[in-house]
Amino acid sequence: MTERPGDGREAEDTRSVREEEARTWTELVGTARRTVADGLVVGTSGNVSVRVGETVLVTPSGVPYDRLTPDDVTGVDLTGRQVLGTLVPTSELPMHLAVYRTTGARAVVHTHAVHATAVSTLVDELPLIHYMAAALGGPVRVAPYATYGTDELAGHMLRALDGRTGCLLRNHGTVTYGTTLTQAYDRTAQLEWMCRLWLTASSVPGLSPHLLTPQQLTETGDRMRGYGQRPSPSGTSSPSGV
Repeated sequence: MTERPGDGREAEDTRSVREEEARTWTELVGTARRTVADGLVVGTSGNVSVRVGETVLVTPSGVPYDRLTPDDVTGVDLTGRQVLGTLVPTSELPMHLAVYRTTGARAVVHTHAVHATAVSTLVDELPLIHYMAAALGGPVRVAPYATYGTDELAGHMLRALDGRTGCLLRNHGTVTYGTTLTQAYDRTAQLEWMCRLWLTASSVPGLSPHLLTPQQLTETGDRMRGYGQRPSPSGTSSPSGV
């Protein structure tokens, strides 16, 4: 387990907060509060992190998000050594650091979203109920259960994330990552929506939802690569046609 303040380390080991880190911390706290407002977590469950250079800013353990202030910046390096603040980092720090060490992630969002967690108890992979699975890299896998905050859970998660930007954790919740906090959060919200959609469609007595084929999902993924606004020759954005 990563060593943290309270385990004999002195708070003086931490350094002062840089300007970019202070700005990013404000964004991180806003994202964490949004997970509560949107019903993706209850209380202090779930956690959010963002990478700034070689430092990972992360929500602290057991502190309600509405109580966090600019003075509560909590940060570690990629080995897990605390370099900012005195609050104990989230207990899920091994999971967050595993993502940063093995992917190009700049932000990670972990929630206990109710529909996604329910699906994690039923299947080994979210059925292809909607083409937005392509936005997460393909069929969303369920990582086997392991005790929270352990390296074992982090290992299961990494295998489920192979080739993906999101996964489910059995009897636990969700993990998504992105190049920004907004992207990571949006992927979490999309995953929860797909899980709710599948549970709703599957609940109709006597009927089973039609699912997409892998080929259909691949076609969607190819099409998504051109989705969104593109710069025009004049420098302004123009519609992509989607």
